[in-house]
Amino acid sequence: MAKVITDWGWIRRKCKETDFMQKYEIQKLRDLPIEKVAKEMGIKVEHHKALCPFHDDHHASLSFNKAKNSCRCYVCMGNSLGTIDLVMKYLGKDFLSACRWLAEEHQVQLEEDRKREASSSSSSPGDSSSGGSSPEDNSGGSSSEKSSSFDASRYVRFFEHPWLNLAARRFLFEERKIDWRVVNWCRLTSWTDRDGVNWLQIPYFSTEGKLIGIQNRNLDYRKGGTGNAESSENDIPAGSNPAPRFRFPYGAKCSIYNLPIVRGMAPGEKLFITEGCSDCWAMLSAGHKAIAIPSATLLKPEDKKWLAEIGSQLKIEWHMFPDKDAPGESLFLQLKEILPSLVHHQLPPGCKDFSEYYLKEKK
Repeated sequence: MAKVITDWGWIRRKCKETDFMQKYEIQKLRDLPIEKVAKEMGIKVEHHKALCPFHDDHHASLSFNKAKNSCRCYVCMGNSLGTIDLVMKYLGKDFLSACRWLAEEHQVQLEEDRKREASSSSSSPGDSSSGGSSPEDNSGGSSSEKSSSFDASRYVRFFEHPWLNLAARRFLFEERKIDWRVVNWCRLTSWTDRDGVNWLQIPYFSTEGKLIGIQNRNLDYRKGGTGNAESSENDIPAGSNPAPRFRFPYGAKCSIYNLPIVRGMAPGEKLFITEGCSDCWAMLSAGHKAIAIPSATLLKPEDKKWLAEIGSQLKIEWHMFPDKDAPGESLFLQLKEILPSLVHHQLPPGCKDFSEYYLKEKK
């Protein structure tokens, strides 16, 4: 039986040396679906097989094992690779760099990021090259600011008068065709940092409308290596250490998105569950009420509890268009366990998620 390469002793030593991650964070990255990660890096996987990129392969020798979340080429590999191992080998990264790449791609905030957010100095008005103050105010001068809780008072003013720069308007209205009323409802705003990187700032509110978290999305981000760009107009930011795809202020709680929508729901009304903010905006723009789960790997027990309780209280009619991949179907099955009435809608051929379906219908 093939053995998945995982030297926990070495991993623990590296983590102790760098104070980079906790063990549970490493496990979270290891649990990311390996087939999805492979596809994100540009490996074409079909029927759990792919041409091995590590030798001159013509017969799809790289096999993926969903049950063990591993892969192995029986031509050139002596052992199976886990998710982190595959990233290290394919992208030529060391362990820590591979973990950071995975974390950035899948919106997993690591201990190092939280510490940096807590210890970095506060930005003052005018720091942003866009002419306004930087919304991602990564300050932490006092001990109270370094607490584990999210300090909403430092950010709430940025959503009182949202402003969209050219990059944000192009992304939302031209590329994604999002309805301007949805953009206003979601209080989306933007900013440009000192390095000229454009960010879309996405606020997360509680059911009562209290700011509980922020996701900053890099509008200039482009996947490196042989991966496909999320948007053809985006370029890799200049410099040897480009800005990550996502950033989160210290202590931000970014779990279920668009919670305030439930306040205005009538008993028995339809509510769609989407995977990610972009699909949620598309669903709202299509005229449906919707909330979003960050991803299949980030569905927390407290989120499941909330969904079950709110569904029971309001007799919500749950609906979902799962992403057309294994993680999307996995998320649907997880949700189906707690929401037995959840209706499965099939995406049409050629559409991997609801955003693509929405754009196809808009043409």
